[in-house]
Amino acid sequence: MSDRPEQFKPGYKVPFQRQHGAPGLQKELNPAPIDDITADGKPYKPAGKLEGRTAIITGADSGIGRATAILFALEGANLTLHATEKEKDELKDVERYIHDKTGGKRKIATVLSDLREEVLCRQLVSQHGEAHGGKLDILVLNHGNQNAITDITELPSEQWVRTFDTNIHSFFYIVKASMPYLEKSPYPSINFNASINPAIGHPELLDYTATKGAIIAFMRGLSNQVVGEKGIRCNAVAPGPIWTPLIPATMTDDSIKTFGTTVPMKRAGQPVEIATCFVFLASADSSYISGQVIHVNGGVVIN
Repeated sequence: MSDRPEQFKPGYKVPFQRQHGAPGLQKELNPAPIDDITADGKPYKPAGKLEGRTAIITGADSGIGRATAILFALEGANLTLHATEKEKDELKDVERYIHDKTGGKRKIATVLSDLREEVLCRQLVSQHGEAHGGKLDILVLNHGNQNAITDITELPSEQWVRTFDTNIHSFFYIVKASMPYLEKSPYPSINFNASINPAIGHPELLDYTATKGAIIAFMRGLSNQVVGEKGIRCNAVAPGPIWTPLIPATMTDDSIKTFGTTVPMKRAGQPVEIATCFVFLASADSSYISGQVIHVNGGVVIN
């Protein structure tokens, strides 16, 4: 596969650049994470899998959220894209990119909010409804907060609370507010971005790891509650090491040097490789799948 980009080849090491402050910005990464080129070096080929559907994608400014937004738009979905105020320029860039790629055929609404308060989560859903005629078919809850602390005695309680408010409490608020819309959809799905970390127990990310475990548990319980009665499928994607601006500035040098190279495929993943999973879970291709976790982690076996 001579056309395979270097980033997809075993042994490729990402040249890290530290960013101070969170969240990180994709525009400062070089090389940029890959959004819509697949591992064979070819542009992503859409097939109308989400034609006529509408979706909310949180954390859509960069990394996995950005790639998912682009692929959803290519597959025919109209979108509401969320980011924080700090990320508004990157969100505008995503909107412009989608407009160029689709010839302006997709309707896109944008919402800037940190989503830590329930009222803001309800506003996100209501703004989507207003923008898309009360229609909501797909949720992709991807936003998150991550900051590495190597010693539990040095982990601020404020950080613990903030991580839970951002990474799991907001998921509950958004899902709750979305149910009246999803119940009316003929093909509803709720999709969560989890992580490999609950399965391996990341020692530097106690709060983040705990919230990702909570996401998986919430997804499974929710699926059992709604898939039979309401026909709403619920699934999660659990990425391994992915090239994304979410990597914290506080990550240790040893972790940076080995990032992505310790998994069997010996490289970090690219956002497009996660986004294709979200397309699958949102489309009719996964119509008999609910309550499951897709592990996209470079070959790490999860039992």
